[in-house]
Amino acid sequence: MATPKNKTFINKIIKHYLKYDRDNPFIFISSLLAFFGIATGVMVLMLAMGMMHGTQKEWQKSLFVMNYPLTIIPLNYEATNDKLVQELSTEFPKLKFSPFYQTGVFSKSNTGIEGFMLYGVDFKREMQINPVLKKAEENALNNQSKFRLFVGKAFLEKTFMQKGQKLTLNFSNQQAIGFGSMPIQKRFVIDATFDSGLNKYDEKILYTTHQAFHKILKYPKGVYDGIHIHSNDAINDINKINAFLKKIGEDKNLRVQGWWEQNASLFAAMEMEKEALFLVLLLIILIASLNIISSLLMTVMSRRAEVALMKTLGATSVEIQSIFFRLGTIIGVSGIVVGTTLGFIGIWILTTFPIISLPKEVYGFSNLPIDLTMTDFFSIIIGAFVIVLASSLYPAKKAASTDPLTVLRNE
Repeated sequence: MATPKNKTFINKIIKHYLKYDRDNPFIFISSLLAFFGIATGVMVLMLAMGMMHGTQKEWQKSLFVMNYPLTIIPLNYEATNDKLVQELSTEFPKLKFSPFYQTGVFSKSNTGIEGFMLYGVDFKREMQINPVLKKAEENALNNQSKFRLFVGKAFLEKTFMQKGQKLTLNFSNQQAIGFGSMPIQKRFVIDATFDSGLNKYDEKILYTTHQAFHKILKYPKGVYDGIHIHSNDAINDINKINAFLKKIGEDKNLRVQGWWEQNASLFAAMEMEKEALFLVLLLIILIASLNIISSLLMTVMSRRAEVALMKTLGATSVEIQSIFFRLGTIIGVSGIVVGTTLGFIGIWILTTFPIISLPKEVYGFSNLPIDLTMTDFFSIIIGAFVIVLASSLYPAKKAASTDPLTVLRNE
C-alpha cells in the first residue's frame, strides 16, 4: 500500500522555496523571468489570435454580403425560372430568394476602357438579402427609370462621376449597323452608390433592373441567370436545398454554390496563417518554460543537501517530486493567470479606444478588429498549461532521484 503524502510538509517546503534566497538570487530571478515570459506569451497569443479571427470575420462579413450565402447557378438554360423561385419559397419559407441576370460590360472614360459585371435584379427582393444595397437606397435619387444604376463608391471616385449623371455601357452582344455590327450600347442613370468596404467589388460590380435586361438584351421574362439566397445557416441549408432539387428532379440542371466555395482559397490561406501564427507564438511560452526548467534545476542543485536531509528524516521520493513539480506548476500557472488577465485588458483597450487605425480603402475597415473565440482561448490556455506541466516534470524527477548517502558523504 502506497504511503500517503504529507501535504502540510509539502506546502511548507514550497512556501520556503518560493521566497527570495539571498544566497542564490539568480534562482529567484530565473523564476521571475519564467513567470513574466509565460505571462507575456499568453497575452501576445490572445491578442494575435483575436486580431487574426477578427480580421477573418470582417473579411468574411464583407464577402458574405457581396457574394451572398448561397447562389443557385443553372447548368441548363431556363432551369432557373419563376416556377423554381416559387417552389423554393414555399419549401423554405425562412430563406429569402432574389433571382438575377448578369453579364459583362465595359465603359470608355478618361482613364481608358474598364470592364464591369452588371447584375439585373429586383431591387425590392435584393435589398432584403443585401444590406449594402438597402443602405444605398436611403441616399438614392429615387429615379424610377428601368435604366437606373447602382454603382460602388470606389467606382465614382475612380471615374470622377456623380449621382444623377449618365453612364454609357457597352455590352458584348452585337447589333447590326449597316453592313457590319457593333456592341450594343445603352446610357444608364447613376441613381445611388453603395459601399461594401471592399474597393475591388465596389469598382467592378454594377446593379440595374430586370427590365433593363429585358429591353436591351431581349432576355425572356421569368427566366434568370441564377438565384441569390440569404441564409443564416448556409452550410446546413445547402444540403437541404440540394436534397429538394433532387426530389423535384432538378439536381442535374442546377448547382448550389456557397460563399465559402467562391472564396475557398482565401479563407484556407487565412486559416493556415492563423494556425502557423499560433504555433510560432506558442514558442514564446515554450522558451519561457525553459526558465522554469533552469530555475528548478538550479534549486535542485543548490538544495541537494536539504533534499538529502529530508529523505534521511523520512520524506519519500514521491513527496520530493511533488514539491518541485508543484513549485514549477505554481510559477507557470501564475504566469498563465496574469497573462490571461493582461490579454483581456489589452483586448478591451484596443476595442474601446481607437489606438490603432487602419486605412479603410485598403482593408475595408478602419478599426482594428479583435474577436477572440472560446476555441482559440482554450487552445491557448491548454497549450500553455501542457508546456508548464512538461517543463516541471524533469526537474521534479531529478530531485526525487537524489541519493542521500552520496550527497551527505560529499557534504
